Amino acid sequence: MSSSGFKLAAVLARHKQRRAAPSEVYINVRNLTRQTRLADRVQLAGDGRNRSKGLLGRDGLASGEGLWIVPCEGVHTFFMKFAIDVVYVDRKRTVRKLVRNLKPWRVSMCLAAHSVVELPVGAIDSSATQKGDQLEFMEV
Repeated sequence: MSSSGFKLAAVLARHKQRRAAPSEVYINVRNLTRQTRLADRVQLAGDGRNRSKGLLGRDGLASGEGLWIVPCEGVHTFFMKFAIDVVYVDRKRTVRKLVRNLKPWRVSMCLAAHSVVELPVGAIDSSATQKGDQLEFMEV
């Protein structure tokens, strides 16, 4: 599905029918503007339990991994063991804000965002992603 055709509600409903947890949904995230890849194994956190847990309890993210928190306008890294790159995205999948190397015990917000993609440090720079870029989310 393209970024304009990605229907989060449909994905969640499909997995609920299969009795699969939303956390078992993985997304490929591409930067259409730069023709680069942000990540190819981004876990969807589309329900309250998975949004609340986020990346807590993990030791890190491998290259290509991430977490897409929907809906979300802000994140914290309290109790986390590692830093992350954060990409704030609006409903049209346009990048609204970028935060590089958000270290543990920090808070970040973007009230114009609808969702957040948390990535390994360096993912923003390696994909050349900038504010205003258009992203594509495709279910793996």
